[in-house]
Amino acid sequence: MCITKKILRRVPQTVQIVTKYRRHYGTVTPTRRRVVVTGSGAVTPLGNNVLESWQRLLAGESAITRLNEQYKGLPCQVAAQIPKERLSLDKHFSKSDLKLMSPATQFAVMATDEALCNAKLKPKELSAAELERIGVCVGMGMFDLSEVYNTWQQLQRGYNRVSPFFIPRLLPNMACGHVSMRHGFRGPNHSVSTACATGAHAIGDAMRFIRNGDADVMIAGSGESCIDPLSIAGFCRLRALSTAHNDTPDKASRPFDVKRDGFVMGEGAAILVLEELEHARKRNATILAELLGYGLSGDAYHITSPSEDGTGAALAMKRAINDAGVCLDQITYVNAHATSTPTGDRIEAHAIESVFGAHAPEVRVSATKGAHGHLLGSSGNLEALFVVHACNENILPPTINIEELDKDVKVNVVTKAETWCSDNTIQRIALKNSFGFGGTNASLCFSSFKE
Repeated sequence: MCITKKILRRVPQTVQIVTKYRRHYGTVTPTRRRVVVTGSGAVTPLGNNVLESWQRLLAGESAITRLNEQYKGLPCQVAAQIPKERLSLDKHFSKSDLKLMSPATQFAVMATDEALCNAKLKPKELSAAELERIGVCVGMGMFDLSEVYNTWQQLQRGYNRVSPFFIPRLLPNMACGHVSMRHGFRGPNHSVSTACATGAHAIGDAMRFIRNGDADVMIAGSGESCIDPLSIAGFCRLRALSTAHNDTPDKASRPFDVKRDGFVMGEGAAILVLEELEHARKRNATILAELLGYGLSGDAYHITSPSEDGTGAALAMKRAINDAGVCLDQITYVNAHATSTPTGDRIEAHAIESVFGAHAPEVRVSATKGAHGHLLGSSGNLEALFVVHACNENILPPTINIEELDKDVKVNVVTKAETWCSDNTIQRIALKNSFGFGGTNASLCFSSFKE
């Protein structure tokens, strides 16, 4: 007698649970809740919203500029900054809000507002019971070091000079908290901080909350804003940043190019509204894409460098594919983490080859950081947002600044925006990779929506 039947005989209450599952060949298998994307929002170096950011990305434009005099003397003189005057913060926040929120939190809140609007989800019109089924999973990879330094300077002038909001502004989970408080969401409230894999982990974890029945809707993503002299200096000391293109900022970030010499710091936020399929159908939501799978791994190798054989990256991709329940030959696009570092890009390209094997030449690969820089903890979620729109619109974003492809990069790199699939009826399936310091890896599997 199978274990399931024994449980059913001994524990009558279990029957009520098991009836929610479907039976298949005598076994009891849970019906997995499908998770779709119904909204997106973004504040990026490319634009204040999704549409502007997406259009500039497809046009092959770069948002990387030269830093000001405040950064004089540092080896790296370029970054992908968001001009603060462009944001019109006073239209989004009160003066007290701005005191309470760090710039990263402000970006995340603004991106959330856009995502909810695009999803046609109006929290003020929802009941208390409905709000309890909406959660927030918004992370932050790294807090603003200038805030710490400036507060330390104030402390030298006296204890009372330290702002009472200093600690709340620094906490990585505060973006999550502010989004929840702003809209009354009482579902899971979860924050991720896994360096440059933060945004991808946040989206993957949010998907699992919905699958597991903890929520029907999750607000997922990350916000990041830590472009300051101390951060730039620190990354320069790690020899991680580009220093060879200070006079040509728009050419500084060049994933997979033979002359790449390091990443370019960026800032911003991107948010996706993830929703259980039936919940989305009931409210007639527009479905942009489906999130099929999520894979995680650790390199167990080095604090900043990926393992030379790419095992960690390959494991994350394989686990995402397995979780999605798709075949290798169904995947035809990979949005790479590729930050424009000499080692990282090469290892990721080899990992993609190893995962897809004979199918690798049929897989198109692009890395969008040439346009918007590396948003650290907000890179995975921004690039996931671009994958969602690629799935929805059947168009692949380009990798810019490739003048000569590295001979060690054998993958099929997209250099100009192009149609993904000539047959629009075929389901388009993609992977999105994100890797972080400490050897933490994440991979997400998205697809165009198919009934």
